Amino acid sequence: MSAHSHDESEAKMTTLSETDHFMIYTLEDPEGELTYNLELGNVTLHFFREEWDEFVRLVRAATKK
Repeated sequence: MSAHSHDESEAKMTTLSETDHFMIYTLEDPEGELTYNLELGNVTLHFFREEWDEFVRLVRAATKK
């Protein structure tokens, strides 16, 4: 896991996981709000914490089938 820190006026990016084609990372803005970001090729999905938690539950349920 890597962290890229910028000056205080920019968001802090932390890579959670990545493959050759996909990447999941968080961005924390200067006010402390965290967003989860899922890069799928040229599409990026942005989630707030509650949405991310729901998405993770959805994927886990799908992988059990």
